[in-house]
Amino acid sequence: MIWKTASASEYLAITGWGITDIRLAKKSWVFPGQRYTRLDMSPVNYTFEVQGMSAEKLPFVLPAVFTIGPRVDDMDSLLLYATLLSNHDKRSKHVDELVQGVIEGQTRVLAASMTMEQIFKGTKEFKKEVFEKVQLELNQFGLLIYNANVKQLGDVPGHEYFSYLGQKIQMEAANQAKIDVAEAKKKGEIGAKERQGLTSQNAAKIDAETKIITTQRLGDAQKEEINVKTSVELYKNQKEAELVKSKAELATKNAGWSQASQLAEVESAKAVAIREAELQTEVEKKKALNQTEKLRAELLSKAAVEYETKVQEANWDLYKKQKAAEAVLYEAQKAAEAQKVSADANFYARQQAAESELYAKKKEAEGIAALAQAEGFYLNTLLKQLGGNYTELRDYMMVNKNMYQDIARINAQAVNGMQPKISVWSNGKGGKDGANGAMKDVAGVYSMLPPLLKTVHEQTGMLPPAWLATLSDVTHESN
Repeated sequence: MIWKTASASEYLAITGWGITDIRLAKKSWVFPGQRYTRLDMSPVNYTFEVQGMSAEKLPFVLPAVFTIGPRVDDMDSLLLYATLLSNHDKRSKHVDELVQGVIEGQTRVLAASMTMEQIFKGTKEFKKEVFEKVQLELNQFGLLIYNANVKQLGDVPGHEYFSYLGQKIQMEAANQAKIDVAEAKKKGEIGAKERQGLTSQNAAKIDAETKIITTQRLGDAQKEEINVKTSVELYKNQKEAELVKSKAELATKNAGWSQASQLAEVESAKAVAIREAELQTEVEKKKALNQTEKLRAELLSKAAVEYETKVQEANWDLYKKQKAAEAVLYEAQKAAEAQKVSADANFYARQQAAESELYAKKKEAEGIAALAQAEGFYLNTLLKQLGGNYTELRDYMMVNKNMYQDIARINAQAVNGMQPKISVWSNGKGGKDGANGAMKDVAGVYSMLPPLLKTVHEQTGMLPPAWLATLSDVTHESN
């Protein structure tokens, strides 16, 4: 796991484990199973000479410099740009060919629909159309044209259209300049003669006008003098009339001012009396209000004290009842908790006893199962050793488990207290040893064995094993 940080003009393109497609970040941890690539976001200048052909099949060269880079303000465009550069460097031949192909293709398509005259005269519009078409194609790669500079259209070697057109324009300009020079000379000579005639005419006209103006000025001067004298007399009379009028107005105003002064003195005295009465009324009102507020405050204070007292008493009664209820509730909660603890303890004891009994039963069952399994293995082993003879296995088990001794004991207990018929067998032979012979007891037991087995068969229905003895009478009867 590595911590990676991109510079100001870079992005980290991270792919691999845990990432569905591509994740762009300025800084990130790169985990094992992931790969990262640094993407430079700075624009790049692409210089091309695009060859196109007009609608008249006239070829031309369009030198252009495009400043192209990723659209950094759109994350979707950045993902498209990262996909484009996932296996290529931005200055690689692959990217150059891609951009050049887009620019040349759009330029040729647009030029093929325009004549050379339209392209040459509408260069600005032609460039705008080229830029818009190229930008539309570059959007699918997340690229943006930051700046584009298209130089003057040029000729393809062998097709000097713009060269001849320039020469034509130069010759037309030179001829037009010669015409303009001749026209200027003609206008200069005619203008000089016109200026001379106009000068003589204007001089005579000015002399006549000067005489007329001189006479007019003299008459105007005399008129002005008479007017000034008349204006002075009128002004003197007007000022004298205004002086008389001013004196009369002054006398009238003096009389009015005297009357107004006397009225003002009377009004002032009356206003003082009225104001004094109003102030006295206000004082009395204030005294009454103060007395009312005083009485109100006393009554309110008594009522407030009584209210606070009643409230405190009610709160005390409520507090006592609340505490009593809380005590009862607390005791009930404690009793319930004690019952719950006792019930939990009984339940736990019963659960432990049940689990112990279950465990004992489980172990007992496991012991029985193990014993049965061992006994089954023991019987299978015996049966295999006896060659699969079930009768021999049964006889062996009866002898091994003392079944015959138990049968004899049970039979003895059954006939105990009875008076059975007892038969005593003897071969009737006697040897030289007589009663003291060593084999006498053995011979006696052996001679007693057939009648014993026969008696057992008669009373129980059981036959002795074949290896011990065979009862001939029973065999014949069974046959």
